[in-house]
Amino acid sequence: MKFPILASTVAQALSASAGTILWDGRVNDLSSSTDLEKWSWGSQVGPYQYYIHGASPVASYINLSPNFKNPADTGSLQGIKITLGNTAYWNGQNMRRTELIPQTTAAINQGKVYYHFSLMRNDVNAPATTREHQIAFFESHFTELKAGWLAFRRRWHLGPAPMIDFNAGTVGFWHSTGSDSLTQKIAPVKTSTSSNGADWHVGVLELPRSGYADATEDYFWSGVYIENGSLTTSVTGSGSPPPSGRNTSSSSVDNKPSTFSTRVSSTSTTLVTSTTGTQTTTSSSSAPAATTTSSGCSAGGYTQCGGVGFSGCKSCTAPYTCKYSNDWYSQCL
Repeated sequence: MKFPILASTVAQALSASAGTILWDGRVNDLSSSTDLEKWSWGSQVGPYQYYIHGASPVASYINLSPNFKNPADTGSLQGIKITLGNTAYWNGQNMRRTELIPQTTAAINQGKVYYHFSLMRNDVNAPATTREHQIAFFESHFTELKAGWLAFRRRWHLGPAPMIDFNAGTVGFWHSTGSDSLTQKIAPVKTSTSSNGADWHVGVLELPRSGYADATEDYFWSGVYIENGSLTTSVTGSGSPPPSGRNTSSSSVDNKPSTFSTRVSSTSTTLVTSTTGTQTTTSSSSAPAATTTSSGCSAGGYTQCGGVGFSGCKSCTAPYTCKYSNDWYSQCL
């Protein structure tokens, strides 16, 4: 890897004009992050669903700039800076999170597809090594990147990034750094490739950890899109280069991004590659599944059900049970 600690979690899957783009999340048509606020459940416009964030204005959590993208990614006009700040708490949860969900009816959860993205950190507002971070994950966490504190050890490491075959139920992993072309790092392996097509989280969820204060963290994304057909291995990105000239911010990022691609097939597998013995998964749904019974509310599968400061449903809908992970987090599994 050619840049600091987050190198093993930086991700981008960029394709030269090889496959067919099913969904394009490269924000080339957005003038600023405030355009994301045009989306709502009643008006589902734009490339992303924007609802998993804190209560402050959008610029507290997401900003766009040409300086936030991989310089080798000529398919993108700008990149996305996703921030975890001291207000990045969503829906009463006790963990910080800022995430975008693809807004599309395309078949991104069928057949063999490639999830492309480039992810980088900077030394300013660097991600903490003292907490676990779940990045670019699906609702069931069958594939994701993980970084930070895992199994009580300080380690940046990654889970498989998407090369997904939903039909075969397999996930493989492609990666590159800077302007290098993608190369396969993990051959397809069996896993539970379940997705409803609206549960891939472009962003980061940070698990709380007692004794460590919140600090601002920035994650830089570019080249986010999903394609099928042949994998585009060039980091320049799939499709024609966009028009130049748009400038939305002056912030600069100097580190080189790494590029990852994952292909998934349509079967079920639970694949999380980890170098430690313990891992904690969480999930968030566009409409969190919870039911109310005569004995109180019950949380849906893979949602939070306990932890210090948690005020939501503390029992789970069948067949899930509330599993303790640490004093700050329990989950319906």
